[in-house]
Amino acid sequence: MLKLTKRGLALLVALAMLALIAGCGSSTGEQKADQKAAGKKFINIATGGTAGVYYPLGGAIAEILNKNIPGANATAQSTGASVANINMLTNGSVQLAFVQNDIAYYAANGTEMFKDKKVNGLKALATIYPETVQIVTLEKNGIKSIADLKGKKVAVGAAGSSVTANARQVLEAYGITFNDITPQYLSFAEAANGLKDGNIDAAFVTAGFPTAAIQDIAAQHKVVLLSIDNDKAEQLVKKYPYYTKITIPAKTYPNQEQDVIALGTKAMLVVTDKMDEQTAYDITKAIFTNLEQLKAAHSVGKFISKESAKDGLSIPMHPGAEKYFNEK
Repeated sequence: MLKLTKRGLALLVALAMLALIAGCGSSTGEQKADQKAAGKKFINIATGGTAGVYYPLGGAIAEILNKNIPGANATAQSTGASVANINMLTNGSVQLAFVQNDIAYYAANGTEMFKDKKVNGLKALATIYPETVQIVTLEKNGIKSIADLKGKKVAVGAAGSSVTANARQVLEAYGITFNDITPQYLSFAEAANGLKDGNIDAAFVTAGFPTAAIQDIAAQHKVVLLSIDNDKAEQLVKKYPYYTKITIPAKTYPNQEQDVIALGTKAMLVVTDKMDEQTAYDITKAIFTNLEQLKAAHSVGKFISKESAKDGLSIPMHPGAEKYFNEK
């Protein structure tokens, strides 16, 4: 019995050692996998609708970061744009986002759609290009001015988007509220389809021009861009300092024979103070040393420059970005 017990114990010891070795091997493999994952920098980029400007630029930025930052794993995703992007930055589901400077201002100051919901910790990497509040309709709809929008079905951007705020503010200058129109909360692509199908009469589109959604409409219908009267534009710029008066040149879209007066904001690249200084520096440097790829991605790329990257900042700049722009 004693002999058998010894053999049994020896067998148990051997099995235990094998299990320990296997466990160590598994643990080592898991550690290596964890170390490999730890070396990755996951950068989710919040953009906007697929028919806007943020989306193609975001894709180009993801490519730039993946090629130029060791360990970067950057991906761009379609979103509800500025307001949604700030919420995604706040909950940590994205690390970099496209945001209009007016919306960043509202969030940082707890006003407009962020009333009583002030967002702390937002930081800018840079402003990149002017975004224009474009008001589009079809010639056959007979709408000739912003004042004519009263009583019409008007697309005012996706619910809670920056476009909705722009639409409300522009209409306000003409004494029109959302109660005076039938607001349709649609993305740019949905608004384009709505105009083509006759389900809406006009649409607000805040984006760099030319905008894919408007080009899509213009390919099948004669579009009309509505101008903001000079006095109304000046009134809005005075009341909302993040606006500037901007001209959409004739021929920007097919059959557009006249210059159009509009309001402009600035698109920004925004992160939070949770991003470390080195990562913010690396992202900023990678983007601004590869601007040709942004020009190739969309025509607004020509407006993006190191020299204008601080124009229109409405929130503090991240120290990492500041470090890059202060380099000589």
